[in-house]
Amino acid sequence: MKIYTKTGDAGLTSLYTGERVEKNSLRVQVYGAIDEADSALGLARAFVEVETVREKIFAAQKVLPRLMADFASLNREATITASDVAKLESEMDALESSLPPLKEFLIPGASKGGAFLDLARTITRRAERLACELSKAEPVHDVDKIFLNRLSDYCFLLMIREDLKI
Repeated sequence: MKIYTKTGDAGLTSLYTGERVEKNSLRVQVYGAIDEADSALGLARAFVEVETVREKIFAAQKVLPRLMADFASLNREATITASDVAKLESEMDALESSLPPLKEFLIPGASKGGAFLDLARTITRRAERLACELSKAEPVHDVDKIFLNRLSDYCFLLMIREDLKI
């Protein structure tokens, strides 16, 4: 099997559910931004020094293909569930309770891994903004938008943990 198919040469791509759409469609931009966030998380995972942070990043990355599939599908039930959101919230609650109170704005770059986590956070925020825009024109599962919102906050908490080395 060749990596190239030539089916996208005219500027169209196929959604997971088979529909053909413009490569610059808002739907494609959303799952493309999620793909970018996944890559940034991969960079973070390669550079973080705190093993538990590395494990948490990897666990979050395993969910992202399902999230991308939700945005790359039409007329299908969400694969991201309220349980996925609850699990992320539980992880965030545990992380937050173990961190000292923030007394100032954080400037990214205290560590390589932390800087990449902050990059993943900002890319995830962009994906969320695009998903909100998409939802004005096409159906978008609320749980997917909620998950994106939580994921960006999760990246922030992981960045703090990595930077503080706790």
